[in-house]
Amino acid sequence: MKIIIVDDDSMVYESLQLLFSREEDIQVVGTANNGAEAVKACEDAMPDAVLMDIQMPEMDGIQATREIKKRWPEVRVMMLTTFEDEQNIRLALLAGAEGYLLKSAPVEDMAQQLRALISGSSVLTADVLLRLTQPEKEGLDSLTAREQDILKLVAQGCSNKEIASQLFVSEGTVRNVISIILDKLEVRDRTQLALYYWRRT
Repeated sequence: MKIIIVDDDSMVYESLQLLFSREEDIQVVGTANNGAEAVKACEDAMPDAVLMDIQMPEMDGIQATREIKKRWPEVRVMMLTTFEDEQNIRLALLAGAEGYLLKSAPVEDMAQQLRALISGSSVLTADVLLRLTQPEKEGLDSLTAREQDILKLVAQGCSNKEIASQLFVSEGTVRNVISIILDKLEVRDRTQLALYYWRRT
């Protein structure tokens, strides 16, 4: 199988590239430092699967996954990250990712999970499944700390650009998180978000 490894830390993808070279049926056909490079690498190499980091400059892994699945739906995407929070898990799956693994996993496990991914299975670790199957909280209590920060700034009338600047994240991340908040609170737009916030604080 042909794979691409995407991570903004060159040591990470170089190490994984070396480790995967020991697997006879896995060929690393490209690496990338950010989401934009990942899309270009897919265009050039047409891999079977992509190991995708989440937080990266220029274009994050969520945005890159959405673009890759839009252009090449047959390419399987495995999110590879140190983050275990529910927000990133849900964003990754909403973007079209079929799997989600932690960087702490042994490379043998990653190889096995990649094979399962290529065969058509969705791959989620036990920790991830636990987070996804926990009973949902209601209202503002259902939001993570980051989601509450963004909701507060939306309620104060800040634009996505202003929110991104204040919280040191990309505008794409802000858009993604606002989509999650809208879904969790079951409201339609930013105006309703602001009203929801001020009525409950």
